[in-house]
Amino acid sequence: MTDTAASALYERLGGEAGIRRTVEAFYASVLRDPLLQPLFGEGAPHHVDHLTAFLAEVFGGATRYTDELGGFAAILAAHRGLAVTDEQRQRFVELFDAAAKEQGLSDDAAVLGEVHDYMVFGTEVAQVNSHADNDGDLHPCQEVPRWP
Repeated sequence: MTDTAASALYERLGGEAGIRRTVEAFYASVLRDPLLQPLFGEGAPHHVDHLTAFLAEVFGGATRYTDELGGFAAILAAHRGLAVTDEQRQRFVELFDAAAKEQGLSDDAAVLGEVHDYMVFGTEVAQVNSHADNDGDLHPCQEVPRWP
């Protein structure tokens, strides 16, 4: 996908406002979920903003996550040592998919499919990195990706 196509995907998701609305609903559901809440604790005031910036960058928006919020090193640090399970990874994707639908992130099934596919990939990266004992065990993806 070209940068223009990535930007088009970002716009089809409603830009930062659409992504933020979805992340807010998703994050609220995570903090209520008995399987995922232990990974997130009581929540962090910056989490919605940071996940919004990360996903905006992934889907073709501004590179604020990389430029201002620590980039991939920050997300790597946030996941290290969490030992995310397959069940937790699957639940994360399920809750994000539900939030995307509930918040009307897109009425286009293909666009929602791209979001789902990224969430599957992104949670795989996070899960691998959450189990890494050293840098050699990290997932090969070591930068904020542009999707797809």
